[in-house]
Amino acid sequence: MFNTLKPQAPDKILALMGQFKADSRADKIDLGVGVYKDANGHTPVMRAIKTAEKKLWETETTKTYTALAGEADYHAAMAEMVLGAGYPKDRLSALATVGGTGACRQGFELARMASPGCTIWVSDPTWPNHLSILAFMKQDYKLYRYFDAATRSVSFDAMMQDLQEVKAGDVVLLHGCCHNPTGANLTLDQWSAVADLLEAKGAVPMIDLAYQGFGDGLEADAAGTRLMAQRLPEVMIAASCSKNFGIYRERTGILLVLTDASARDTTQGTLAYLNRQNYSFAPDHGARLVTMVLTDPALRKEWETELEEVRTGMLGLREQLAAELRQLSNSDRFDFIARHRGMFSRLGASPEQVEKMRVDNAIYMVGDSRLNIAGLNATTVPILARAIIAAGV
Repeated sequence: MFNTLKPQAPDKILALMGQFKADSRADKIDLGVGVYKDANGHTPVMRAIKTAEKKLWETETTKTYTALAGEADYHAAMAEMVLGAGYPKDRLSALATVGGTGACRQGFELARMASPGCTIWVSDPTWPNHLSILAFMKQDYKLYRYFDAATRSVSFDAMMQDLQEVKAGDVVLLHGCCHNPTGANLTLDQWSAVADLLEAKGAVPMIDLAYQGFGDGLEADAAGTRLMAQRLPEVMIAASCSKNFGIYRERTGILLVLTDASARDTTQGTLAYLNRQNYSFAPDHGARLVTMVLTDPALRKEWETELEEVRTGMLGLREQLAAELRQLSNSDRFDFIARHRGMFSRLGASPEQVEKMRVDNAIYMVGDSRLNIAGLNATTVPILARAIIAAGV
């Protein structure tokens, strides 16, 4: 029967990783893969995570199953980090998931169960796996305009115009911060306007919060999500621990769902059911480390300190690159790089220009010109800036 299978289109980012690995040039620069790297090109284990891991190794006495939906302590620690200390416990359901990707998938599944025939509205552009998952599920979705390629900023009027077509029971997928792939984010006033629209339409926001702490700080990066949670009766939040805790391969995520208090128990039971139908139990090791870090004052302080080092380091690289390009181009047309937040910015280069930088300079970025700022260091920033100008961007 397997002879009937058709070849699948390769994941563009994974294919780019293969190209980069095969390139023998010693000065090659990887700006494609969406992981944080330090100045030495290494993705380190964070100090607090390493300490927690040692403690867990010494104290853990069993590897038996956890709860289907994950441990309550993990739910509480993550809910407080995402929603703040005063989050409404009587309205909250939570599900440990296989990374942020698993949280997105289970959120889509929950939406389909709760609102059959709903449409998922997705920003254009978005993380490609959003659309890949929805297409695989045969779930209806529509794109709303989000990014102005000319100004490299949020095209808010166009976004709101498109979202006027949202129907009651639809789901609107929003990036909580550090928009992937553009780096352009909504202001708090814009979040408020979106909340007004969704409330009027009877639609439900689903917030993909993959980079909390990478943009303007832990609290600031959660501001839009918290606004939605305070303003709207129903909200879904798919959060990832891969980036801000540096535990990519542990596959640690969570789906938080806010409902009316009367629907909370049924929603929680449905979430557990979804895990059972998929993988039964999400991985626990990363979730346990995250819980330890968030609930131990000393570990939390150490983690927040290192996370802030990561965040400000990326901001410094953004400012350096924008300054280099301002000098080389004798214009301010690249200043958006300093204004964007998170690991990514969409440069605005054509696929041909991206390819030219790869061939001429061994610089690898995604074909839509999304570049990972964390793939740079102080030495490679000028190299990239010269390549961008030479490519005619």
